[in-house]
Amino acid sequence: MGQTVVLTGMVLNVMPIGDYDKRITILTMERGKITAFARGARRPNSQLLAATNPFSFGEFELFEGRSSYTVAKAAISNYFRELTNDFDVAYYGFYFLEFADYYCQENNDEKEMLKLLYQSLRALESPSFDNRLVRLIFELKAMSINGEGPNVFSCLACRKKENLHYFSIERGGTVCDDCARKEQAIHIEESTCYTMQYIISAKISKLYTFAVTEQVLMQLQMIMKKYIKRYLSHTFKSLKIIEESESFLEK
Repeated sequence: MGQTVVLTGMVLNVMPIGDYDKRITILTMERGKITAFARGARRPNSQLLAATNPFSFGEFELFEGRSSYTVAKAAISNYFRELTNDFDVAYYGFYFLEFADYYCQENNDEKEMLKLLYQSLRALESPSFDNRLVRLIFELKAMSINGEGPNVFSCLACRKKENLHYFSIERGGTVCDDCARKEQAIHIEESTCYTMQYIISAKISKLYTFAVTEQVLMQLQMIMKKYIKRYLSHTFKSLKIIEESESFLEK
């Protein structure tokens, strides 16, 4: 069947195959995103039943074939059960998995995305963090890691680094007070700009260490919604449910 490899990663999605098998997508530290078959994983007595569910993080021992992998064993260190037990929080988690699945590629260095995904799911499990902020941090950092984040460190019109109180969706970043007169730009607070700068530049381990005011949160939500719509041509199924839930809570 081929040689055996041990990869560290997280299950992004699962698809049933036949009567008892699964096809799973794993984001791994060593080989990026891979697809593997888990034979008999849907049987009630299978040792792979829980290990091949979304969010499962740990070490996967796989047989490497010519064109696919087959799961032999798994040692899961975190199932994120607290997350999956809360319906509302779980959809944020599924959205993060979808986001990672969209961006990540096979045989690509996806260590930063795997770290971001893991830390973001841990933040969702913590009652200390507002899930709306966790989502915004994840979106902005993920897009930045993949080279599609906005430029918020200088004016995209004149390159000045001061008075960055406007954000241009068209230009994909900040513009200064002077240049904003000629742009279709959104006025933002200095704290909003600073927050975006911090998220983009900070190490992943330092991301979930702060809170923001409701005003900053609302501005970030508006910016990221418009930015993602403009620069990311993909529809996430779980995002629609999240947005419907947030709209209901705002009423």
